[in-house]
Amino acid sequence: MALAILARRRAAEAVLRRPHAPGAAALSAWRAYAAAGEESDVVVVGGGPGGYVAAIKAAQLGLKTTCIEKRGTLGGTCLNVGCIPSKALLHSSHMYHEARTSFAHHGVKISNLEVDLPAMMAQKDKAVAGLTKGIEGLFKKNKVTYVKGFGKLASPSEVSVDLIDGGNTVVKGKNIIIATGSDVKSLPGITIDEKKIVSSTGALCLSGIPKKLVVIGAGYIGLEMGSVWNRLGSEVTVVEFAPDIVPSMDGEIRKQFQRMLEKQKMKFMLKTKVVGVDTTGDGVKLTLEPAAGGEQSILEADIVLVSAGRTPYTAGLGLDAVGVETDKGGRILVDKRFMTNVNGVYAIGDAIPGPMLAHKAEEDGVACVEFIAGKEGHVDYDLVPGVVYTHPEVASVGKTEEQVKASGIAYRVGKFPLLANSRAKAIDDAEGLVKVVADKETDKILGVHIMAQNAGEIIHEAVLALQYGASSEDVARTCHAHPTVSEALKEACLQTFSKAIHI
Repeated sequence: MALAILARRRAAEAVLRRPHAPGAAALSAWRAYAAAGEESDVVVVGGGPGGYVAAIKAAQLGLKTTCIEKRGTLGGTCLNVGCIPSKALLHSSHMYHEARTSFAHHGVKISNLEVDLPAMMAQKDKAVAGLTKGIEGLFKKNKVTYVKGFGKLASPSEVSVDLIDGGNTVVKGKNIIIATGSDVKSLPGITIDEKKIVSSTGALCLSGIPKKLVVIGAGYIGLEMGSVWNRLGSEVTVVEFAPDIVPSMDGEIRKQFQRMLEKQKMKFMLKTKVVGVDTTGDGVKLTLEPAAGGEQSILEADIVLVSAGRTPYTAGLGLDAVGVETDKGGRILVDKRFMTNVNGVYAIGDAIPGPMLAHKAEEDGVACVEFIAGKEGHVDYDLVPGVVYTHPEVASVGKTEEQVKASGIAYRVGKFPLLANSRAKAIDDAEGLVKVVADKETDKILGVHIMAQNAGEIIHEAVLALQYGASSEDVARTCHAHPTVSEALKEACLQTFSKAIHI
């Protein structure tokens, strides 16, 4: 497993060195600001969403702070090869898809429409480069010392850093925060080469549009990247071992979501496992069989995307030598103050238990340094929103109907279809619904699930409602601007405690 992960990381680094990769020529030229000989109050190992936010917050609280990042650009997986570039491609591919399938209905006619993939990639890379440099600017503004190199614990108060430009230095800190994030999870018998068999990193910078793309794994990342290439013309088949896509999603929403994706011509093979891979030809041949066993079949593809989840990036950090405890999955064990079993060593984000999401890591980072600074910090993992950035988007917060039912709580459900929402109808984008689950006795909202265009924006009203223990009536009696898609949430809440107006 360790050798497979190392090989994959090297392959991913090779992808980043391709000509269109942002800042590739500059990686060797950039230098660390300084490896300060003085002891820092806080040393953060990792410059992703959790790490860089923790570093900035620590500095804002008056703590002398150093952040160590091996990539050479800040922002971690999310900004460099994850959330941000994928959203850029999702938006660009959606624009092309709309132009091809919807513009004529709105009186906009286009001839000779085509995809300029290099230009699309360049736009993505420009966005990434601008944002990573922006974080460097924030480091300078907040006086965070930035060290470029691979850091590992030498002691509970020292981090040994192999610098990108060569050489080694030791950074000393009163408090050390491990914020190294996560890596792509591999599958037995499948070697990711970032050419024919790619991770999400490779899927973000394909040199051409594959005729056939197979996605292994029907989670958030796989469905988003599958959507990108499906819109651009690929024939996309999603292979999933489980009986459902996105198993954490509310069941009713999930079924409608899958139907929507199938309407967009994405194909699904559920309860199916990959038992063999052949890359000897021009493409890839996958040997499949039912998850429960049975007759095998062959599925051919030009590119295979492995999207089976992520695993904590905690190997090689010197945790064992210092005595930091991890679980069987490699996650670092921490207490409610984010401290490990070793005094002065903390961990946050994907490296610890909890949702593997950038915004959760950011909240961890802020709370952790607040504790270090002698203040109080708090993160409620039950109220971390999740979003699938397909079209329509699917966003949720709180409990699913299945979870509430299993808990034995008496509950009510209110639903409102976008087909009855005036703004959605006016813009001809009315596929989806809003679903609210509330306690039957108290009317307290327990969960909200939205499938709609811009669901990822609308969900935050629900997050705030749950954070403050609002009832469905509270939201329903709150004035919403008209016409907006957000009114669908108001109507769903009306339907929960009484009756919606427009259905």
